[in-house]
Amino acid sequence: MSLTPQQHTWAKRFRWISLIEGISTLVLFGIAMPLKYMFDYPLAVTYVGSAHGALFILYIGMVFPTAKYLNWTFTRTFFAIVASILPFGPFIFDRNLKKSQHVEL
Repeated sequence: MSLTPQQHTWAKRFRWISLIEGISTLVLFGIAMPLKYMFDYPLAVTYVGSAHGALFILYIGMVFPTAKYLNWTFTRTFFAIVASILPFGPFIFDRNLKKSQHVEL
């Protein structure tokens, strides 16, 4: 599938946001939450959780315009939203998007 320059820009922007949101999820679950519960340091979850929440909202907010510009099907759009809920979901969805639309970062 060949993308127009505008579609390519939207795809790259979405991929970046997706990867950053996925990393924030892993940092929250893998670093901040253990710090809170094992080392009694709740401030880590406060800051990382706030950043992750903002990135999650940004991700969800980018799904719909990206779906419109890239002519995604309902199924692909649905999986983009589901991917945001799963810890490794954004990475899996990104790999699928990269394969199907040949978009490099």
